[in-house]
Amino acid sequence: MSADRLTVMDEELRSLADRLADEAGESAAYRRLLATEDDEELARVLVERERPLWAREIAAFRLGCSGDGRAFEALVLLLNHRDPERCVSAAHALVRLGDPRTPRAAAALATNTLRTAYALHPVRLLTALGAPESVPALMSTLRRLLAPDDPHWRVALACVEGLGQLGDQQARPLLDAALPHPRLGGAAREALSRLRERKA
Repeated sequence: MSADRLTVMDEELRSLADRLADEAGESAAYRRLLATEDDEELARVLVERERPLWAREIAAFRLGCSGDGRAFEALVLLLNHRDPERCVSAAHALVRLGDPRTPRAAAALATNTLRTAYALHPVRLLTALGAPESVPALMSTLRRLLAPDDPHWRVALACVEGLGQLGDQQARPLLDAALPHPRLGGAAREALSRLRERKA
């Protein structure tokens, strides 16, 4: 791997490699995918049949971090995976990739009512992107999670924090509605404070 690519990916790639080592059995194929500088080789992994998930994840992550759009679809699938660590790595690579389709894809995942349990990382990615799709998606997701007994309060909390960070005044009524929530109230107060500072 070149020095330039290591500078961009080193810490996150090391974390991914450590996480996948046991899953891959530290095989020769695993070591090869981590070491190769051939993007075509990595891209083939994404389309070849019967490749294990760990191989696809390494290939997608490395391609995404180097700005290769062929990683986009695989990374979006990983962003909505049941394994939170896979979601974190995918979100990191999607930010590096900078594909214009990413905000729309993340918004679709965040607002999918059938996948709310897996929406935390799409919500956080939307916050990081700060795209036009971000605030509407966070508001839509938060609106349906405001019941005090909703089990997906961590997703709701990420929405509240994201809306505060993004600083869009249209979120104020929804953040006001979150104030009485036992798990969201503190974050809602902080978010509203941020909105007031931006308006001042």
